[in-house]
Amino acid sequence: MAFTLPKLPYERSALEPYISAETLEYHYGKHHNGYVTKLNKLIENTEYADKSLEDIIRSAFGGVFNNAAQAWNHAFYWKCLSANKNQEPSPQLLKAIQKSFGSLENFKEKFVATGMSTFGSGWVWLIKKSDESIAIESTSNAGNPLTEDKQPLLTCDVWEHAYYIDYRNERKKYLENFFPIVNWSFISSEFAK
Repeated sequence: MAFTLPKLPYERSALEPYISAETLEYHYGKHHNGYVTKLNKLIENTEYADKSLEDIIRSAFGGVFNNAAQAWNHAFYWKCLSANKNQEPSPQLLKAIQKSFGSLENFKEKFVATGMSTFGSGWVWLIKKSDESIAIESTSNAGNPLTEDKQPLLTCDVWEHAYYIDYRNERKKYLENFFPIVNWSFISSEFAK
């Protein structure tokens, strides 16, 4: 089974001015597409050829894991963004955020701080644990919470290719400009699962 690059859920210019069409052209069209293409080559005629991305992430290592996780992480990242700007979390998710972080503003501050403290390339996640509590975590490189049986709710890509065109080396500015385009509708539905 060959994987395909999932269609973006919005036009490439829809996230402007926060993320430009040029960034999406490179980030989605080249980087994400590159992970999918390389993964298909790596799994051809192997034990992974008929597995889902999630199963590959949970069982593979090395190049197969890296490309599968990056393909999954990017597909999830695109869903976490929306052209419908300045959304709010559902009442249920907001209650969980307030319980874990005190307020939505405190959550945003901690999310940005976690992204800033992620050394090198990686991802910042809002995850739901088995006890239904939520937490912010960071993973390096292609890391993914699925490997620890945690449920991803939200992610932000902090690899330089996610922000270099629009923000140059200003990761903090990119992270602060992330929230107006967060797809709280999608994240709230993931939390309700």
